[in-house]
Amino acid sequence: QVHLVETGGGSVQAGGSLRLSCASSGWSYSSYCMGWFRQEPGKEREFIAGIDSDGTIKYADSVKGRFTISTDNAAKTASLEMNNLKPEDTAMYYCASDDGPQRGPPDYRGLRYIICEYDDWGQGTQVTVSS
Repeated sequence: QVHLVETGGGSVQAGGSLRLSCASSGWSYSSYCMGWFRQEPGKEREFIAGIDSDGTIKYADSVKGRFTISTDNAAKTASLEMNNLKPEDTAMYYCASDDGPQRGPPDYRGLRYIICEYDDWGQGTQVTVSS
């Protein structure tokens, strides 16, 4: 089981920036997915950004162009750089991982892409953006 610890949350005014970090340990495989999710009270957890060991990166439309996910492959530390923050970005932010993810069926070129199914979670860090 992967252990994840998020840091870097806080309060900021609209238009400001924050950087979240996720330290990890307990990996069993070299292939991985690491991602960021967020959740507001009373709402479902929402995918924000994800990166896998192939280097594939995905973003939710709501943060594309404002947030950047990165990883230190050696330490498997994930970061989320958040710029131009908006009040609607206020939420608890969670780091998540998939250790040794499955790969999908081959495409027409014979390539098999990683399918991320996040199953380990950090405790979360609060981000509050005031207008």
